[in-house]
Parts: sequence; C-alpha cells; structure tokens
Amino acid sequence: MASSENENFELLTTTRYDPYLKSLEWNADDDGPSPFLLLPYHRDRLSVAADEHKWKIAKASLTYQKLKIVCLEAICQSEEPSHRVRITLSRSGKLAVTTTPMPPLTSDPTILPIPRNIQDKSIGTILLHLDQESTPSSLFTITKTTNRRIYDEARQRNHLPSLPSPTEVLLYNPEQLITETTIFNVALYRSSGWITPALSSGCLPGVMRRWLLEEGRIREDHEGILTRSIVKEGELILLFNGAQGCRLGRIGDPHERLF
Repeated sequence: MASSENENFELLTTTRYDPYLKSLEWNADDDGPSPFLLLPYHRDRLSVAADEHKWKIAKASLTYQKLKIVCLEAICQSEEPSHRVRITLSRSGKLAVTTTPMPPLTSDPTILPIPRNIQDKSIGTILLHLDQESTPSSLFTITKTTNRRIYDEARQRNHLPSLPSPTEVLLYNPEQLITETTIFNVALYRSSGWITPALSSGCLPGVMRRWLLEEGRIREDHEGILTRSIVKEGELILLFNGAQGCRLGRIGDPHERLF
C-alpha cells in the first residue's frame, strides 16, 4: 500500500533520552548500555513504515548507527539531563531530530501496575474519554507520521485541548473494536492479564507494544473481545509508548468532557 493522502508528511517516531536507562539491561543495544529508550526498535519502526509507504530511498539510507549519531548530536546541544527525542525521516532519507526536556526517570518505565491493587482514585492517571465516533483504519493509523489529521480530529470532536495534555481519547474502529489513543497504545485488564488490541484492529504497531508483547507482559486480543461496549466508567487502562513507557489512564464520566 503506497501513500495516498496528503504527500507532504514525514515518517515519525519518538524515543526518550535518559541516563537512567543505561542501568536497565533490557535496554542495551549492540554497543552496550543505551540512554535511548529502545532505539533499535525505533529504527525498525521507521524502516517498516518506509516499506509501507514505498519510500525506497528512505529505507535504503536508514542505518542504526546513522540514527544513533543524529540523536546524540541533538542531545549534545542541550544541558538538560532527560529528553523527549522526536525523530523524522523524509522521503529522500533525511533524518531530523528535535528534543524537549522531560522529567528524569526514577524507576523502570516498563513496570506494569495491576488494577485490583490500585484502589486509591487519587493516584496519578491520565483522564480518558471514549470517542464519540469511530476512526477508520488506514495507512496513517498503522504507520506513525507527521500527518496527524485523524488524531487531531478525534481530540477536537471530544473537546479536548491540544497536546501535550493530561487528557486523552480512546479510539475504536467502525467494527467497534478498541484500537488506541492519539499517542498511546492501550491494554485492558481481563482474565488476570493485560490484553492489547490486535494489529488487525488497525492500531499502530508501537515500539513499546512490540517490546511488551515479546517479553510476555501483555497479550494480543485475537478473539475480538476488546470492544467499545465493554469499556466501563472508572476503569483503569494501561497506556504505553516509546517515549513515556507505561502509564495508567482512567475512563472518565462522559459529562466530564471540556466544553
């Protein structure tokens, strides 16, 4: 499937730079301990997306060492200890990196909470609203790009502020299957474990999603049980991406939307 929507976009992935990550054995790359969160997986994501969009020059020019050097050069321009690292890849193969300060990590960002052990509703969670309309799957839901139109529209119709924001919208496809939020993959706690939507739902094959699946921390919903109808007000939802790691969201009252 080649790109067919607005061609003025780039492939996108976002990682995290934090010296704390060098202490986590699972995050090492071929060079040893790495301060970038799962950077080899981000390289793979860009390569697969280039394939999906038929960007042969971009794919051929992308190497892990090139990506890592460009990221390190961007980090060296700042004195902050921890960063959100936004990486774009153009059709011509140009890599561009921008950084934004983030709070430093104090623990492993992949630790998964268990909902039944969390009774305190004051615990820090991201407020989630179930979308009011479905979002059809497309090349721009299964690859991450700078074309964010469908996600911006989802936020707008739910009266949510622009990113960054402490609120998110939980999306579902026309078949009523839960897919993701505008910046996180998701998992719901069912049958004593976290279950994430299958790729057949049209969700983004995210970096942290891939790692959690490979490690057996979450499992895919091959039975199609994660539908809009089973989401309950007040329910805790696991959120995860390649920059923030794992977070918790809570389904809010529909009347809590901003108007």
